[in-house]
Amino acid sequence: MRLTSFFVKNYQFTLVLFLMVVVVSVTTMLTMPRAEDPEINPPQYPIVVLYPGTSPADMEELVVKPIEKKISELENLKKITTTIDDGVAVIIVDYKYNSDVEAKYQELVREINALRPELPQDIYSIDINKVSPTDVSVLQIALVSENASRQKMKQYAEQLKEELEKIKSLKKVEYWGVPEEVIRVDLKLDKIAQQKIPVSHVIASIQSEAANIPAGSIKAGTKSFNLKTSGKYKNLEEIQNTIVFAGNGKVVYLKDVADVTYNYEEEKHITRINGHRCLLVTAAQKPGENITTTQKAYTSVLEKFKARLPSNIELIKNFDQADNVSRRLSGLGTDFLIAIGLVMITLLPLGLRASAIVMVAIPLSLGIGIVAMNFLGFSLNQLSIVGFVVALGLLVDDSIVVVENIERWLREGHSRTYAAVAATKQISLAVLGCTATLMIAFLPLVFLPEASGEFIRSMPFAVLSSVFASLLVSLTIVPFMASKMLKQHENPEGNIFLRGLKRVIHGSYARLLEKSLKRPVITLIAAFILFIASLGIFGIIGFRLFPTSEKPQFLINIIMPLQSNIAATDQMTRYVEQELKQEEKIRYFTSNVGKGNPRIYYNEIPENEKSDYAQIFVQLQENVKVKEKKKIIDRLREKFLTIAGAKIEVKDFEQGPPIDAPVAIRITGDNLDTLRTLAAQTESIIKSIPGAIYVSNDVGVLKSDLKLNINTDKSRTLGIQTADIDRTVRLAVTGVGVGKYTDAEGDDYDIIVNAPKEKFATLNTIDNVYVNNVMGTPVPLKQIASLEFESSPTTIKHLDKKRFVMVKAFTDKGTLARDINKTFLEKAKQIQWPEGYEFQIAGEAEGEKDAFGGGFMTVVIATVFLFIMVLILEFKTLKSTLIVLSVIPLGIIGGVMMLWLTGNPMSFVAIIGFIGLAGVEVKNSILLVDFTNQLRQEGKSLDEAIKEAGELRFLPIILTSMTAIGGLIPIALSSNPLISPLALVLIGGLISSTLLSRIVTPVVYKLIPPRIKTQK
Repeated sequence: MRLTSFFVKNYQFTLVLFLMVVVVSVTTMLTMPRAEDPEINPPQYPIVVLYPGTSPADMEELVVKPIEKKISELENLKKITTTIDDGVAVIIVDYKYNSDVEAKYQELVREINALRPELPQDIYSIDINKVSPTDVSVLQIALVSENASRQKMKQYAEQLKEELEKIKSLKKVEYWGVPEEVIRVDLKLDKIAQQKIPVSHVIASIQSEAANIPAGSIKAGTKSFNLKTSGKYKNLEEIQNTIVFAGNGKVVYLKDVADVTYNYEEEKHITRINGHRCLLVTAAQKPGENITTTQKAYTSVLEKFKARLPSNIELIKNFDQADNVSRRLSGLGTDFLIAIGLVMITLLPLGLRASAIVMVAIPLSLGIGIVAMNFLGFSLNQLSIVGFVVALGLLVDDSIVVVENIERWLREGHSRTYAAVAATKQISLAVLGCTATLMIAFLPLVFLPEASGEFIRSMPFAVLSSVFASLLVSLTIVPFMASKMLKQHENPEGNIFLRGLKRVIHGSYARLLEKSLKRPVITLIAAFILFIASLGIFGIIGFRLFPTSEKPQFLINIIMPLQSNIAATDQMTRYVEQELKQEEKIRYFTSNVGKGNPRIYYNEIPENEKSDYAQIFVQLQENVKVKEKKKIIDRLREKFLTIAGAKIEVKDFEQGPPIDAPVAIRITGDNLDTLRTLAAQTESIIKSIPGAIYVSNDVGVLKSDLKLNINTDKSRTLGIQTADIDRTVRLAVTGVGVGKYTDAEGDDYDIIVNAPKEKFATLNTIDNVYVNNVMGTPVPLKQIASLEFESSPTTIKHLDKKRFVMVKAFTDKGTLARDINKTFLEKAKQIQWPEGYEFQIAGEAEGEKDAFGGGFMTVVIATVFLFIMVLILEFKTLKSTLIVLSVIPLGIIGGVMMLWLTGNPMSFVAIIGFIGLAGVEVKNSILLVDFTNQLRQEGKSLDEAIKEAGELRFLPIILTSMTAIGGLIPIALSSNPLISPLALVLIGGLISSTLLSRIVTPVVYKLIPPRIKTQK
């Protein structure tokens, strides 16, 4: 082979190339981006509409339906999911996964902006967001104090925010847990009524004074000057002296009819850490940054900031993703070193010199793989590292085969240079074919569809880049090193390890092979029965798309009775905090009352502001193992299960793309009352299924609302417009933003006009509110309107413009979502489903459908045909191809048995393991079939060729399998449930296929021998 000859003969060039690869690889590894998890960029856009004081039904009619109609006309849509609550609607627009993320975002912005004039003018805001994986906070800090003032705490939070924002690799630095300061204008509605001043005049006066309208520029000679007008308010006194009415010889100032003060917004988000009052400061990392470098930058900032804090304020860094990344990389680094050690042990039969050559090939191949990954834009994360560790056991195969063949030629008496070139040339095509089939097994994984495919994409890329690099190394640098390092006159029998292994091969294996060849049909039937029996194990182990996280952290959700105020929610949260203090293994627990914890996990979306909701982010001690974490979660679940007055959910973090819940039943239909009835029946069934916990129903309870009934006949008679009534009531109850005020230090404050809450936020509101008619005469609201209670749904949900409700549940330990879904489907027949109403299984089952839908089957089919095409190209015969492929079922036997023995269910990652296993098996089988064909070409009989090939190829095959297993053992023993099933499948499959195929493949070869021309 010319390539090999060039590198062997031009050894100085090869040596320089070797050094270059080492230097570039090390530099790349130290500088490439690092992150905890892969970045996924789904074409998903949440549109958040804020319309305070609007019921879900009104929001649906006035806002949601027009927006959904507009969006549904766009192309390449996958689905539109809408959730409508009091005063807020979240419309999540999902495009098909091949869509241009930025182009679709701009398209949405244009369409919504075009629609905006047709929507109610008093909508507070419409925000169109992009889902970005880098929006996850990498840092969460608590500023803790029991006695510092709100103003002082906020001041230090703002200072810290400003310092962190100076770090170029950080973004979205925010603080949480303190209400914003505002300028509050509390109108004295009775005085305004006495003065006969319309409320709209007061609001308009403040708005006009708060506006800052550029006047333009004036040219004077050759120069141009900007003209500044009076501008915004400069101080609180100017706001108080705003003229709200002038006429009839009198001037009325705002201070005459309102109290103008600095105040705080209503407290809607309370934060504590370990039961102590605090503020939270969070920061996310920009895409493509190295989190280790970022950590060094913000650690320095935090140390300096902490030193200047007063004694009554403490800084606690309660979440640092960089620590998780360091621990994970350190753990995988340890696994990597152990794997290398195990690989070295398995290489001992080759001899120390040959082993050293193969070991040098490992870092070279991995280094080239890392450079390729960095060039392709991937980061160093948990899945890419797993890909490299998986590759560790595979990339030595080519080098082992090449070195073993060179040694065989040396033992035959050839010179080192000649043996290095000739021996490599002899097996180069087989090595190329083996590597091609191995790459084909992993290549389709790169094209897996949807979020699941993007989530794991860095892993197959890591394997592919490293394995391809190993092919280049085995055909270039390995022969070069062999020509310089191997002994020219090796012992024909090899070293002590090789001699021992050969005795095993020539002893038990040779006898067993001979017996099997005498009874080929019986042997094949026995293997087939074993394979069929193993398929039954799949039904026993069950299926779970992705496992829970191994991180020492989890969440506690506190769900109070509907419409509970924040004080009641806070009281229940404090009770839970007291229970958590009893757990010795808990390091921090961060309470968020009225809101979800800031986003600190890639697939966990925080709950929006709700007075009847709280969430506690619990972090365990760093040394807590996965099993111990599960025990703590189980113990807390049992403790909180019987608590009256709230539903308390202890929830572990899940791996993979986000889902509503493992078990989710979506019921669609038009009538909300009918949907509520069907949801209640569904909820009852799921609650009766063992293993289902935290069963919830979107519309399980109706909320009570107050409705203002306006006597339109009377209001028209009195000259009062309905819009004026609505605006006045909104002002009295909610308040109206009329502008901003900037103080001397440059801080902005919203100016909020409303009525004093302590006086008007009661059922007697209408008794104290006046509405001006067209003549300016005030009319008591109670003369033209009355309040009454009515029931309404807490939320309304749409999927592709159709109403639906969701019944959700989580699974207890040892229970799979698939089992609960199966039982529900059997019991769902008890429910009478009216025409136009139906249900779908969502949750994990829907995730499976996305992951293993048409795109996945296309990938599997493509893999099979690529295997066949490559093998036909190599062997030029269909029979040889079938013989090689016959090994695949043998690996399935060991793979599924290993999952069963270790208590792991089938999963997305395990399936990837089976796909990769096929490539490894086929690679080993190629070596055997190719060598058998060569022996027959040399004139040997069928049986002689089969026996000799089986014995001679047993050594390199067993060595490559042992090295692969040795490299995978640390991952299999890892505490990370996301990656260990992949290694378990590969190990089990390699064991079964290596052992069984040494018998089955020769037997199949004998039954359907390919036609081989004998060389003359």
